[in-house]
Amino acid sequence: MPESPPSPNPAAASWYSGPRLWRTLRKAAVAAGRKTIFSALILFYCLKDKDTPTWAKGVIVGALGYLILPADLIPDILPGAGYGDDWGAIVAALGTVAAYIKDEHKAKAREQVERLLGTPNAAAPADFIE
Repeated sequence: MPESPPSPNPAAASWYSGPRLWRTLRKAAVAAGRKTIFSALILFYCLKDKDTPTWAKGVIVGALGYLILPADLIPDILPGAGYGDDWGAIVAALGTVAAYIKDEHKAKAREQVERLLGTPNAAAPADFIE
């Protein structure tokens, strides 16, 4: 019998909410960077998809909850390093639920990032998830 995936961090799950995520993303947009925001939004849209299995939604809520959680391993206010642990949680969640991420999730995330941060310049790196 296959093992069930680990349950998400209960503390992070208790902190997750859609409005909190949007507030955090707005405040963190410059400090966290375009890749982190884009990746978090991909997870957000995957979470909202009715086709995403419950266990995968648990992984996503854990990662997004950690992003919002006010007490991190590395404080988010530290320049250059503050969002490193959040980025690790987001990347781990993306890898875990990759099979359920659809092109429409990426497209919605890209549109929202452009609304929040504007259109990327030509020197910006291409989307790394495609």
